[in-house]
Amino acid sequence: MQTELAKQLGIEFPIFAFSHTRDVVVEVSKAGGFGVLGAVGFSPEQLATELEWIDAHIGDRPYGVDIVIPGKYEGMGELDPSKLEEMLAGMIPDEHRRFAARLLADHGVPEMPDDVPNRELIGWTEATATPQVLEALKHPNVKLIANALGTPPAEIVDEIHGAGRLVAALCGSAAQAAHHRDAGLDIVIAQGTEGGGHTGEVGSMVLWPEVIDEVAPIPVLAAGGVGSGRQMAAALALGAQGVWTGSLWLTVAEADIPPAQMQSYLDASSRDTVRSRAWTGKPCRMLRNDWTEAWADPENPKPLGMPLQFMVTSDAVRRGHAYPEQAKDVNFNPAGQIIGSAHTVRPAGQVVMDLVTGCVEAQDRLAKLMQV
Repeated sequence: MQTELAKQLGIEFPIFAFSHTRDVVVEVSKAGGFGVLGAVGFSPEQLATELEWIDAHIGDRPYGVDIVIPGKYEGMGELDPSKLEEMLAGMIPDEHRRFAARLLADHGVPEMPDDVPNRELIGWTEATATPQVLEALKHPNVKLIANALGTPPAEIVDEIHGAGRLVAALCGSAAQAAHHRDAGLDIVIAQGTEGGGHTGEVGSMVLWPEVIDEVAPIPVLAAGGVGSGRQMAAALALGAQGVWTGSLWLTVAEADIPPAQMQSYLDASSRDTVRSRAWTGKPCRMLRNDWTEAWADPENPKPLGMPLQFMVTSDAVRRGHAYPEQAKDVNFNPAGQIIGSAHTVRPAGQVVMDLVTGCVEAQDRLAKLMQV
């Protein structure tokens, strides 16, 4: 299962695991895959702590860091985080903040103590993501920086390449993939609409070959709806050089997920997700709940653009983390449709091996068909 990209990165299996939990990143990489830490919610100082912990536990295994610099967002061009936050705060209507607060109050979610700060503007902009990139590049085992939304700015690409690392970015269309190619990116991640988090509208089985054909010979990772070895085998058969997975790691034993939220994931079916702008301002697939339904009601305020909407909802996110039982019906639960297959909690290393075994079995079935 050594694709050319796997050989280049020095990994046993072309399984890329996106997670906000450092333990998952370590266990996947130690099992032969490639863990990727989602950095969007961390300050540069917090990210340094996370990466230092990973470095101390991962041995000589490589891993990656995922950032978010959208191709288009409110406040583009302002690179001073303090000035940007002040400018954006003045663009948010009071009715949006009141509506969000009322939703939480109606569901009995306690307020946070006054001495707990609320970071409204996190890594959704170039101003806030650039320090994350610079921190990540201080760590030798970080071999890949991936951007979740759009082509990274040329300065960021040059910074990463100058440090001898690879640059990847997600896309939801062949046109976006072409933009990544023209910007000199090393890897394109094609994410179908089934995937969790920010996605486009094209399904994986249509999108993957479109992107692969568009950017060849640049390696493409297949994302969106990959939760089993059979699906991994399908991606490789279509020409992908590996799979980029996210929702698969929400229910592993190492995931930093509160019990109530974990149960929501375990109970969900593939029909329980929705693409909504309710949390971040861009279409993002998550579990449908009272929060997503309220923001979809035409009688209520319309979600703002990125990063304004998250500045409105950031308080709800931190209160959801602090009080998961009370916030279970209004919590932020990003997940793809594959979450409907997650019925048990398994160690991350076991998930890697199950993917490999299932992929080999699928390939064997196809080989036998060819012999008939």
